[in-house]
Amino acid sequence: MDTTELRVPGVGGASAEGILDRPSVTKVAGDQNAGFFRPEATLGDPRGPGGALIEAYRWGNLTGGHASRTLSLVLLLPFMLSNIAIWMLPPGPAGSAAAARAICRLLAATLTAMYVLSVAGVAIDLVAWQCAAYHHCSADRPMISWLVGVQPGQRIAMSALVPIAAIGMAWWLGARSWRLPEDASAEAVPGGLGALRLDARDFWDNRAFLRRLRSLHVAIALGAVDVVLLSVVAPHDDRTIGYGLLALTVTVIVAALALLCRPARPGHPADRRIAAAILAVRAAMLAVTALTLGYAALPRSEWAPGTELPGYDALVAWLYVSQAVLMLVLGAIVVRQRSRTRSPAILGGLGAPVVVSFAIGFGVAFSSALLYAASYYLDRSLDPRPRRVLPAGIPPLLPPLAYRWAALGFFVALLVTALATLLRSQLTLRQRRRTAMEIARRDFPDAPPEPQPRVRSVRDAIARAQLTDRSWPLPAAYAVVFVLILGSAGLSLAGIGPRDLGLRIGGESLARSVVFISHLGTNLTGLFAIAMAVAALLAHRSRGIRLVGVLWDLATFWPRTAHPLAPPCYSERAVPELTRRIRYLTSHDGTVVLCGHSHGAVLVAATVLQLPPACLDRVALLTHANPVRRLYSRVFPAHLGPATLRDVGDRVGWRWLNLWRDTDSIGGWVFSPDPGRSAAEGTGPNGAADPTTGVDRRLRDPHGLLTPPEDTVPPPIQGHRFDPDEDYQAAVRHLMTRLRVGGC
Repeated sequence: MDTTELRVPGVGGASAEGILDRPSVTKVAGDQNAGFFRPEATLGDPRGPGGALIEAYRWGNLTGGHASRTLSLVLLLPFMLSNIAIWMLPPGPAGSAAAARAICRLLAATLTAMYVLSVAGVAIDLVAWQCAAYHHCSADRPMISWLVGVQPGQRIAMSALVPIAAIGMAWWLGARSWRLPEDASAEAVPGGLGALRLDARDFWDNRAFLRRLRSLHVAIALGAVDVVLLSVVAPHDDRTIGYGLLALTVTVIVAALALLCRPARPGHPADRRIAAAILAVRAAMLAVTALTLGYAALPRSEWAPGTELPGYDALVAWLYVSQAVLMLVLGAIVVRQRSRTRSPAILGGLGAPVVVSFAIGFGVAFSSALLYAASYYLDRSLDPRPRRVLPAGIPPLLPPLAYRWAALGFFVALLVTALATLLRSQLTLRQRRRTAMEIARRDFPDAPPEPQPRVRSVRDAIARAQLTDRSWPLPAAYAVVFVLILGSAGLSLAGIGPRDLGLRIGGESLARSVVFISHLGTNLTGLFAIAMAVAALLAHRSRGIRLVGVLWDLATFWPRTAHPLAPPCYSERAVPELTRRIRYLTSHDGTVVLCGHSHGAVLVAATVLQLPPACLDRVALLTHANPVRRLYSRVFPAHLGPATLRDVGDRVGWRWLNLWRDTDSIGGWVFSPDPGRSAAEGTGPNGAADPTTGVDRRLRDPHGLLTPPEDTVPPPIQGHRFDPDEDYQAAVRHLMTRLRVGGC
């Protein structure tokens, strides 16, 4: 009977040669995106030092890629954050949990509307409405000057094709999936009442649900374009047909929003009716959009347009106010859910509303950068300040005041949070160093005095790692500040900008300060968006900013059940593929030691929850640098909480070892940080042996403090890195002895 040591690496795109520590490998299953590799049989022993056949699952190409792909991921950052927020909701009663999920999906829909309104703001408002009406702006610009002789209604109808094309591109991008066609079921609809558990059979199959979600978001996006057009032509014409189309558009949007709030219930009789209603809503919105374009393009009598696009400013302001209200309601529901559960959660259980606020903040940054950059270019490099005094003949290209309020909120909230985080880190530094020094002295009793550089480096590595375990309520400060200022965007409905509010509160001196902060916030928000794009372009090359790609890998672990434009979930392929491979290996009288490093430990835990019981008798689990308890269990308590982790241990018969280090800032222990406990000593509440006490094994890091006689440098501080060293191989050998023969 052969044992296969199946290694699953973490994020970062490690090569198969590096995972197996062999100069040459061969692919035995999979393709170029994700595959299983073994050492080349003709170049040495295919077994590792532990005695098992070594095999690697390389899945890095599911998330890695070239610069253009990484850039597209950053541009989709708001959608990704809104999607993972729904998975961060704490456990609670079915009614409040369903309400919280519905609000998360509504907030995701507002982000789609924000995306469309920003593109419409450039194409319809700045170009077709404002720039085409002024000779100074349209002169010497062939792409715009041809619009000068076109009637305003026809101009905005033609320019509306630009955001409609953007919606079409988003529709196409949302159809991407890593799920293999033969693995996808046409009936499975994750996100329903039965597929919220990681051990559900259809948890990683969300093609059907994604189609529904995408149809609703497309309907909402098209509806946003229709409302922009009809808000211009309907009041001008003052005819029943215009107002009727506007009422019909709003009705279809409300129907789409209502369907977003309905949970999917696979197999339920009402589920087929919901699916049919979603298709009807999308078809109705496509028809309404065609009618709206045709109505707006009708020839009209002489029309003298004003300086600003009618209704657009109010539409943007109401969008921001609705987002602020929805975030406050979500926060209230989450606080109520948190009070009913004692499961540990990051940000005190408020992770979902905080992450949603960051999603909207990034959306504001990208939208503001787009509109203000376009107005700056069209304005012939003049600073586009609201209500500015303009020289004669200069077009007053004015993005809505609501964008200035929102950009101000994003900048102020981000600045406050960054300063508070830095201050908290410095205030806790002495305590963390003192605790770290106690750990170092315990591991190395004969260590030299603390001022010695080697001792300080070990102490500081442990101190840095402790930051992860500390409570971080500070991002909640960002959410509070941002929601307050986002809500103040409603002041633009009354035509009150930051300067006007400053004049009313404190006179001219305060108004000048507010204007300065407002301008600074707008400019820095645009620079932030540019910096994000530059970081994305360089992330695939520079190790210094590869953290951008790593964060994306962590976030796209979850299926898209809130926003269909989020990057595709690689686990939809990785988990079923691992499950299939393990079934094959165990069906041939073999056993498997499933080894997961870093984020790979989360993948193998999800795989164990999907394996059939017969296979589990032949599987043991080895995790190292494991973030599942330290990060995932606290960020996603309803899905990877303590109960789920105990379930993983039960399924493999507690043939599970977890190796961890105090110098690791990402991975850590799963059940117990106490290295002195053992399975024989630990007891549960009823006096029986507690199997969790045999899982965690703390490793001393570094192996030695001083340079050994046979070497020229001291042993390195490994931290989050893990090599197949003696500790690792000893764990593999121990698990091999515990595997028992079963059937599959």
